[in-house]
Amino acid sequence: MDDELLGMKNLGKTSVQWLHAAGIHTIADLRRLGAIQAYRAVQVRGFRASKALLYSLEGALSNRPWSELSQEYKDSLNTELRNACPGAIGER
Repeated sequence: MDDELLGMKNLGKTSVQWLHAAGIHTIADLRRLGAIQAYRAVQVRGFRASKALLYSLEGALSNRPWSELSQEYKDSLNTELRNACPGAIGER
């Protein structure tokens, strides 16, 4: 089976399976939700996703390795995540 999400930077088999379980099946689905909401959708389904998934999703959407995201950018994503769902699933 050819899966377009597997063709994106940073996304491997497990993360794509999690995305599918969360109802995210295409690049268009991922772009529509964005990294923060896609990450939350995976967490809400009970997967123990670390912040590396958040960074990987953001990197995939911007077509760059997640390791190239600056710490400042990662901090900004974490702040946005906290603001999007205060008191939700804890830090990992």
